Amino acid sequence: MIRVTPLILAVALFMEQMDSTVIATSLPAIALDIGSEPIALKLALTAYFVALAIFIPISGWMADRFGAKNIFRLAIFVFMLGSLACSFSFSLETFVASRFFQGIGSSMMTPVGRLLLVRSTPRNELVSAMAWLTVPALIGPLTGPLIGGFLTTYLSWHWIFWINIPIGIAGIILAGIFLNVPDARNPRPIDMVGFVLAGVAFSGTVFGLSVVSLPALPLIYGYLTLAVGVTSGVLYLLHARRTSFPLLDPALFRHKLFRSSITGGSMFRIGVGAVPFLLPLMLQLGFGLSPFQSGAITFVSALGAIASKFIAERVYARFGFPRTLGFASFFGGLLIAVQGLFDVATPVPLIMAVLLLGGILRSVFFTGSNAIGYADVDDEEASQATAIVAVGQQLSVAFGVAVAGAILEASTRLRGAELALVDFQIAFFVVGGLSALAGIIYWRLPADAGSNVSGHGAVTMRKE
Repeated sequence: MIRVTPLILAVALFMEQMDSTVIATSLPAIALDIGSEPIALKLALTAYFVALAIFIPISGWMADRFGAKNIFRLAIFVFMLGSLACSFSFSLETFVASRFFQGIGSSMMTPVGRLLLVRSTPRNELVSAMAWLTVPALIGPLTGPLIGGFLTTYLSWHWIFWINIPIGIAGIILAGIFLNVPDARNPRPIDMVGFVLAGVAFSGTVFGLSVVSLPALPLIYGYLTLAVGVTSGVLYLLHARRTSFPLLDPALFRHKLFRSSITGGSMFRIGVGAVPFLLPLMLQLGFGLSPFQSGAITFVSALGAIASKFIAERVYARFGFPRTLGFASFFGGLLIAVQGLFDVATPVPLIMAVLLLGGILRSVFFTGSNAIGYADVDDEEASQATAIVAVGQQLSVAFGVAVAGAILEASTRLRGAELALVDFQIAFFVVGGLSALAGIIYWRLPADAGSNVSGHGAVTMRKE
């Protein structure tokens, strides 16, 4: 079951990851067809993140109340409907709305799938299970740029959303037949006040960052939305201290490893979230490549990520969480910044080599970061922990996209010219530097932190 369960659950991650890379590769073509601008389509990415921000917090309660397996299969179905809606969009408004609906399905797929995995896996096997969970999921980024680029270049961008339908159907059927894991239900009262406050806080922050970084709307709306989001976040924290069953319990941050996983992982994902937005646009708008040519270059990072999954368990057992996570995040961030040195004269093999190595480090980081967060969290807190992890991941990715968009906008305004290669280069330097700072958080942990999950202590004892 250590392999069967994560491979079935990975169907959701596969669809989500392939969908995001396909859209990033096809943004210029979609914008041209619906009469918009490529940068303006960041609103569609933001709408997706807003939906995640609103509904991820309630995913843990839904799984406990109605059964994690049932919610997982329902989420895949909703994601499929959202994909169909995207394929029939004819304007910026309809595309944004469709992406929001698609995000509702995604908000339940990944956190509930991870919850099912944590509940069915002993802690000392969690690193291996997390690695198997993400192997098929990484095939999405591997095939997404190629498939998306090919379909967009030679057929139509509408086709990129239809590929989710057969995958989703297979996932629903396989989960129903083979997914036999503990599905304990805990019908605790729903924290409706907390749901509203958390939804307003997270969605207001995500949307406000988007408007500020890309003034498709007057800037005042962005600042007001940010203010509402931050205020709601403060109110939620005050509310959570007074209620017996908070939707997302801040008390989980008393666990040092869980807290480090959230803070370090969120910082690293700023750069990771910005790259799928920046790199395809730079290759197409800055280098003049077609979507297919762009996808043929960017797919190599996912190839490196897949390869790393087969060594991740041994690396963490040999070196432990703090040193491995610190190394992977620091040098992974530097490799993101290095992409800012690319120009039209940079040899394609060199670009692909940087992306390949970056994919390896990124994948090693995510395997360990996802596992160490559960090293000091018990099973009763697992549903809330997975929801908090998912919220942190999506907010940091959304923040990365917002930061990247803000840098592009600010750079073009300061230069008084249209979007150019130099604007992308500056953005890569900034987001890469932010990601590299995550290494400090992990290097400050004790050398044996999370050894009950990584097995690092057992390796040391065997050597002695």
